[in-house]
Amino acid sequence: MTNPVEPNRPQPPIAVSPDEAARLAGLGRTTLYAALAKGDIASIKIGTRRLIRVDAIHDWLARYEA
Repeated sequence: MTNPVEPNRPQPPIAVSPDEAARLAGLGRTTLYAALAKGDIASIKIGTRRLIRVDAIHDWLARYEA
């Protein structure tokens, strides 16, 4: 059985800015922006805002696992 969402517990974000994605991944902004430009990591654009789903960050990093 699934636990209901606790009302007072903050939920982790499902999408973050590229700067926050770089911080979460432990990488520099330049590296992350290069990956975005090459299409290595998926992102979405809503208006002028670019967002990266946290699961896309995990998927991207998993491709580099040895």
